[in-house]
Amino acid sequence: MNKFKLLLSMLMVLLFVLGGCSSASGKQEDDLKKITIAEPLHLIGYLPLYLAINEGYFEEEGLDVEAVTSTGGAHVTTVVSGEAWGNIGGPESNQMANEDSPDPILSVVNVVNRANVYIMADTEQKLEDDSPEALKAFFEGKTIAAGRYGGSPNLLTRYLLMDLGLDPEKDVTLEEPADGSAVVSLVENGKADMAVGAEPQINGGIEKGVWGEPFYKFPTLGDYPYSVISVRQSSIDDDPETVQGFVNAIIKGLEAVNEDKELAMKVLKEEFPTSSDEDLQAALDRAYADQLWSLDGFISEEGLAKTMDVVNKTGVYTDGYEYDGLVDMQFVEGAGE
Repeated sequence: MNKFKLLLSMLMVLLFVLGGCSSASGKQEDDLKKITIAEPLHLIGYLPLYLAINEGYFEEEGLDVEAVTSTGGAHVTTVVSGEAWGNIGGPESNQMANEDSPDPILSVVNVVNRANVYIMADTEQKLEDDSPEALKAFFEGKTIAAGRYGGSPNLLTRYLLMDLGLDPEKDVTLEEPADGSAVVSLVENGKADMAVGAEPQINGGIEKGVWGEPFYKFPTLGDYPYSVISVRQSSIDDDPETVQGFVNAIIKGLEAVNEDKELAMKVLKEEFPTSSDEDLQAALDRAYADQLWSLDGFISEEGLAKTMDVVNKTGVYTDGYEYDGLVDMQFVEGAGE
């Protein structure tokens, strides 16, 4: 009898251990399709993606998703090479990589629908007012840490300078580090007067006393597909079920971020453990105030036109584009069906 009880106890323990190896959807971890998403930086703006990973939304779709930081434009090239299944970033970077490509990169769901870029000046500088004339005078002759050439922060900076009547190559000095997180140290060490960035860089600089609140905010441009999830055409053609499952999870992540601020803060703490609660709360407040995240994952033609207008006017890319050649909204439209 005692041997029977012992055997029964061992069997129950074994079943418990095996059950613990299952995902939230009831599937074994080995059954999940592994996917890598390349990100240019680890940014608070990508919170819907992180939340979908941390809260098991991808597992419910049979996916095991990992976000890997790939700086210097590698978030695009790793998708081209097949090292990463997809990326999160600007659609304009995909368009530039798609030139003459037999397997172009298409954006399948929107995440950050505002131009998530801000400009901060060192604490010794003060902008008198936000008129175009004052902004032009404030920028002229300054050194600006603008991120890598061709990246969205850099492009938007050039676009603004040109709109104000300044020549980015002559009237200012642009520091263009491949790693966008370096802009804080450039200002901190006196190698730049201003920096272009987003959270957590903004509050990181404020916390160190490097700069104050941003004096210019690009989210004022309105709807602007700044950070979208994109995959190769071959992934859409060969495995549409995986793309659909991925998009389903991202939309759940968007809904959760926009509706549940406590959950958003919980995931932020997990993703940015070295940041203080105060900094994370300030960053989250900024995101909600600026309506940072897409509500439904849709990439509009009007929004994309703004993004592509920036690269065209700066002269970085002038060969034009077609909406249907850069965006595929069938999976957003099919979400929840």
